[in-house]
Amino acid sequence: MSLKSKKISAILKQRNLSWYWLYQHTDIGKTTIYDIRNGTNKHVEFETMEKIADALDVSLDEFRSKEEIE
Repeated sequence: MSLKSKKISAILKQRNLSWYWLYQHTDIGKTTIYDIRNGTNKHVEFETMEKIADALDVSLDEFRSKEEIE
């Protein structure tokens, strides 16, 4: 699991949401969402991260930090 997917997972967990919810609330394909979740898509496009940040109502800076998630 990549650092981005760990951070997204942590935010989803805090809000009691699922990756499927994220798929439903973004204009991102299901395969792309699940590739991000599984870490098989390590080079996520800026536009994709922007859509995820918007859906989660967080700043893109949340995903730039190199700080590990517990």
